[in-house]
Amino acid sequence: MLAIFKKEIHQFFSSVTGYVAILLFLLANGLFLFVFPDTSLLDAGYANLDGLFELAPMIYLLLIPAITMRSFSDEFRTGTMELLSTKPLTWWQIVWGKFWACLLIVLISLAPTIVYYVAMDQLAAPGTGLDNGGIIGSYLGLMLLGGAFTAVGIWASSITSNAVVAFLVAVFTCYVFYTGFDALSRVPVFTGGADYYLQMAGIRYHYISISRGVVDSRDVIYFFSLTGLMLYLTKTSLERKIWQG
Repeated sequence: MLAIFKKEIHQFFSSVTGYVAILLFLLANGLFLFVFPDTSLLDAGYANLDGLFELAPMIYLLLIPAITMRSFSDEFRTGTMELLSTKPLTWWQIVWGKFWACLLIVLISLAPTIVYYVAMDQLAAPGTGLDNGGIIGSYLGLMLLGGAFTAVGIWASSITSNAVVAFLVAVFTCYVFYTGFDALSRVPVFTGGADYYLQMAGIRYHYISISRGVVDSRDVIYFFSLTGLMLYLTKTSLERKIWQG
């Protein structure tokens, strides 16, 4: 697994693509949070990072699929997947190696946003401060969300040899998991009880819950379960493709 992990990290940062993806994430956050007046944190009237944690999941909807789209699709396109399957590695080691490498890149893109916290804390009025509990919870929620989106992206990359198709499938699936169930719960036919369970099936419900600063084990279990399910589907997809090949 470690060999796969190192290979993915090296491959990502050996080209300009990796640096551009992270730079675009930070640039988009910087523009929306400090430049554009409608969403600027400086115009909120009080120190907070709510805008970051509302915006970051939407940017991750595009960034993470861009990071993961070549994970397996390039292996299939170049024919190296068959070679990889002959190595003394289990399918789980291959999947986990790819997953942890992509997730590390996602976390690297998130790390510089600590500067936003320091800046807003310095700008806070004397005697006031940021809601540290809520911010810690929001960062934890973003990391768990990043893991779930990464698992979805890895799965999408395992079902096709076309990286663009993998990107589009991952974006659509992540969007459905993040906002689809929440939107579906508002359909009048589901009011009266079913709407609550539909909301719980989506990522946004659990992400907002953790962002309040109270870590509920049910929210953590949800993210771990979704991530595990998508990685299991990835393993199944790889086994089926190699067997058919």
